[in-house]
Amino acid sequence: MALPNINQQTFELEVPSTDEKIKFRPFLVKEEKLLLQAQESGKTEDLIQALKTIIENCTFGKLNTQDMPSFDLEYVFLNIRAKSVGEKVKIKVKAPDDNETMVPTEIDLTKINVHVDEEHNNKIQLTDTAGVVMTYPTIDMFMGSNLQNPSTEEMLDIISKCILQIYDGDEVFDRADTSDSERKEFIENLTQEQFLKMQQFFSTMPKLKHEIKVTNPKTKKKGTVVLEGLQSFF
Repeated sequence: MALPNINQQTFELEVPSTDEKIKFRPFLVKEEKLLLQAQESGKTEDLIQALKTIIENCTFGKLNTQDMPSFDLEYVFLNIRAKSVGEKVKIKVKAPDDNETMVPTEIDLTKINVHVDEEHNNKIQLTDTAGVVMTYPTIDMFMGSNLQNPSTEEMLDIISKCILQIYDGDEVFDRADTSDSERKEFIENLTQEQFLKMQQFFSTMPKLKHEIKVTNPKTKKKGTVVLEGLQSFF
């Protein structure tokens, strides 16, 4: 006689970049095991694959993690995690006054949202006539790199893959019609000022962001800590 399948409660969330409403369920023991194994391996590619598999399973195959902006994927996973193992988590953060003392604090994962900078723009004007149109990085673009601190070469590779179009006057060069090496060469021939404009696209792009108030137990001084990115909430 076959054992029964336990029905799981479903929840709803809104995907930040599209405003699409989707249903999801908490992850199961088998999926938590997959995540723990990926964390134990210490390999970025294992962790990325685990996150993608869990999201695809828990959203009933409704999301294409291959093409999702990384901030969408992080937001969806954070909500799945909140309903799976608890909405409130305890973490330690550095007190901002001495940047050394670790302060225990508790955060509510359901209060974490994707923050959009007012100065963010995916069209970057590099000269009077030339510029680029950017698209958001997917989680796959970080495969094989350091998620928290990519190297210069890794960052150049990510920027190259995020160029959707290059234009100069009436001429438009679509990503599909250019190679990675051609786009990298284009980036390497920019001035420092022009390159900083491209970097600003990434520094201002939507991201998980949350501010918490903490008090340094040693100095008794109060301060604000800003948490950004999925790794900050675990």
